[in-house]
Amino acid sequence: MKLNPSFVGIALSSLLAIDLWASKRLGVCAGEGSAWGSARPLMKVIEVSGHGIPWLLGTFYGLCQSDSSAGREVLLNLLFALLLDLVMVAVVKGLVRRPRPTHNKMDMFVTISVDKYSFPSGHATRAALVCRFVLRHLVLAVPLRVLVVLWALIVSISRVMLGRHNMTDVLFGLLLGYALYGVVEHCWLSPATAPALFALWSH
Repeated sequence: MKLNPSFVGIALSSLLAIDLWASKRLGVCAGEGSAWGSARPLMKVIEVSGHGIPWLLGTFYGLCQSDSSAGREVLLNLLFALLLDLVMVAVVKGLVRRPRPTHNKMDMFVTISVDKYSFPSGHATRAALVCRFVLRHLVLAVPLRVLVVLWALIVSISRVMLGRHNMTDVLFGLLLGYALYGVVEHCWLSPATAPALFALWSH
């Protein structure tokens, strides 16, 4: 059965309208005068916790300080994952060019040119990617594993609450981050596959 192109167009337009409406309704911390405006400072702290720069700097510092070959391997691959995330999100944002929600207040921490676009949410992508990476490669007690998952969910939800993104930006970001982890695992860097890189970090 073939779908009428006009029906498909109407359906997509309706879904987009619902996305924009629901996202605006959920943007309860989008400004100081919003319904939950008093929680905006806390939401911005959560925003920074999922920002790429702290993660890149922290991973790079850990890589420089690590005296364990196994630790360096994990950190080098985390650095690779974070860089891959930045590139992929920037490419998709540049191609789609979806504007930020109209109720968004552009006071984000350290932005670049493509950050004026909304789709997908880089924070959500990073949260999903880091969450899968940490759960797979760090030995953590169950309560800490639960906290990692909760952090990823809270970072993602905060994007809509702050008015930074629409819901579909966040949902696609989570899916993209989940998929990017598979790429990192497939291209896993090790002393056998990338000896030159590991030679740079050997003490």
